[in-house]
Amino acid sequence: MIYNKKKKAYKSINCLGMICCLVLFSTSSSLLYAQKKPIDSLQLVDIPGYVTLKCDFHMHTVFSDGHVWPSFRVYEAQRDELDAISMTEHIDYEGYPEEVKHDANRSYEIGKARAAGSTLMVIKGVEISPRVPPYHCNALFVKDANKIPYAYMKETHKKFIMKDSITKEELMAPFLEVQRQGAFVFYNHPGYAWWDKKDRNIFTAFHKELLEKGILGGVEVVNSGRYNVIAHELAMRYNLTMLGSSDEHYDIANQYRGRRRPMTLVFAKHRDEESIKEALIAGRTAVLMDDILIGRKALMEPFFKKAVSIHSTFKLRNGEPIVEIALQNVSDIPFCLKLASAYQVEDFPLGRLRLAGKEQKTVVLKAVWEEVQSIDLSVNVENIITGVNEELQFQIPVIFNR
Repeated sequence: MIYNKKKKAYKSINCLGMICCLVLFSTSSSLLYAQKKPIDSLQLVDIPGYVTLKCDFHMHTVFSDGHVWPSFRVYEAQRDELDAISMTEHIDYEGYPEEVKHDANRSYEIGKARAAGSTLMVIKGVEISPRVPPYHCNALFVKDANKIPYAYMKETHKKFIMKDSITKEELMAPFLEVQRQGAFVFYNHPGYAWWDKKDRNIFTAFHKELLEKGILGGVEVVNSGRYNVIAHELAMRYNLTMLGSSDEHYDIANQYRGRRRPMTLVFAKHRDEESIKEALIAGRTAVLMDDILIGRKALMEPFFKKAVSIHSTFKLRNGEPIVEIALQNVSDIPFCLKLASAYQVEDFPLGRLRLAGKEQKTVVLKAVWEEVQSIDLSVNVENIITGVNEELQFQIPVIFNR
């Protein structure tokens, strides 16, 4: 009996020690980041009628299977100049049950409090993660995460063990609850291990039912810095909102050393949570992965045209008639271009060139013999993906200023 009491006391000291270490680690990290210039400063452009917000809606902390404190996620997001994040803890897994009391709302509450007074928006979210259809899905804008059921589970403490016999009602229950709470749901990282009968798209009858019920609204096209072509196909086929997430469990800086963290660009009417939710439901997003943009043409074309201005001038160069086209990139995203017209592009084989962030570059069109007022310039932006195996393409009239 005496031994048990000592053991319990020792265990309590260990638990307290771990929590203190986490708090000290988060505090020291915040001081470090406060003294440093953001490592991922990224200036973007707004498209007409909307403001472009940088967001990460999939990450974890010690309140599920992550390894950092919620306030640390806030520090990272502020350092990386994000506009909104969501810590989407697994409702059905507890990584540290002895050290961290199970409270599905607590991660959000800590993060929200730490972000108070800053421009960062912290959105309440969860991850519903059965290992059978509909697999892992995130729900954003939930009101009370503790009300979301997970009766399909047998063991959640440091293990993920589902019950031997699971009913469809048990699997559907958490989705019906988040729907009642007005959440936006998206399908996470569909992958090979989830294939049923090796269908091409990993979109099961359960997913189709969620879609028909108005519950499923999006799919994660980029997860952990990796592009998922199957997810992109699903987004295009079922008109799902495209998202890109870090799904980070450790620290962002180490995972994406020398790279930009993946993010969802949300084209919102205003800089607030309600506008983010409206944009997600409407499908006004794009995904940024390193220097690659993935989004629908209706959004990507105006985004590019706001980022890159094009001005042309007709002139004589030592008696040779040429057209100079000045390209100015006002964003921090570089663009890989292929230009073509009725005339020859000088110096750039196949009309290909790279326009770096904040760079101005001049392209010369040669063999301009006839007197014309304008031409159509064909533009391919090879690092803006508007569909599976499809890059952004459009034509613009180039008016010759003399």
